[in-house]
Amino acid sequence: MTKPGFSIVFFKDSGYRIILNIMGLMSKDIITTVDLPKEDVEEIMKQSEAMLLFLRDGRVPRLLKGKILATMFFEPSTRTRLSFTSAMLRLGGSVLGFSGTEGTSIKKGESLEDTVRMVDSYSDIIVMRHPDMGSSALAARIAKNPVISGGDGHNHHPTQGLMDLFTIMKEKGLRGVNVALCGDLKYGRTTHSLIYLLAMYGLGINLVSPASLRMPAEIVKEIKRSNGCEIREFRSMSEVVSDVDVLYVTRIQKERFLNISEYGKLEGSYRVDRKLLGKAKKGLIVMHPLPRVSEISTEVDGTPFAKYFDHAAYGVPVRMALLSLLLGKV
Repeated sequence: MTKPGFSIVFFKDSGYRIILNIMGLMSKDIITTVDLPKEDVEEIMKQSEAMLLFLRDGRVPRLLKGKILATMFFEPSTRTRLSFTSAMLRLGGSVLGFSGTEGTSIKKGESLEDTVRMVDSYSDIIVMRHPDMGSSALAARIAKNPVISGGDGHNHHPTQGLMDLFTIMKEKGLRGVNVALCGDLKYGRTTHSLIYLLAMYGLGINLVSPASLRMPAEIVKEIKRSNGCEIREFRSMSEVVSDVDVLYVTRIQKERFLNISEYGKLEGSYRVDRKLLGKAKKGLIVMHPLPRVSEISTEVDGTPFAKYFDHAAYGVPVRMALLSLLLGKV
């Protein structure tokens, strides 16, 4: 959804020639990857590359001076909240917000709708994480300024999906790459966002999960219908590790289980270690949206396979790109 308003392209003589068509992205809400057209994704990838160059050169333009980002985090977050904060500060903007509901009027019974209205009036753009599916779309309908979903329940996490795609692009390219999504694919909102982007670029999609944590059937059906791509499903990482270029591992999400005994049956059932990687295809990379629990052994950290910390670091340039594009400051 695009907010009403006018579009102005600001060109900065940065030493890099960055000419982007931001008309399609300015004032948009980023709620899922499902409705993002490929041209918008391409713009985000280009701008993310530019921001990465700025960061490496230490010459980040203060494009968002005078702008305020509001972070509304009703669920715990380390990487999403802090990388958005870092991104906004590096671009010269300011940040306000909360993490948890303590000290807010939500504890007094204020509705989500009223909280969004107030925060919207204090800021220029909002990032929100909430435990309820559909909450980000609700916030977007209410707010006049752009809303970015930082995750809503086990629905979607679009900016994680975009940084996942950027990581694959930087490490492996976006042609002929075979990707395995592993672990909790039922509740894993990061995989729900990433799979649409993989299909968009025609990358190989392999799903590896316990039977009870399979990717929702409606997502698989929709991607097959709209993209016509093949999706293969497996139960064990050992079945795919010798064939794929990217092993994208997720944790079993304890907080999403209504029955804790069901979580206990699955905990630790998927694990990446040196033994598994002994069978890996040459050049395989291991990614993880983090936090990890026990699904990747620390013995993998020092190997060439491990890209999950680089992966997390790419969150800053990608979110810098999003903030600058949505606010029309390029």
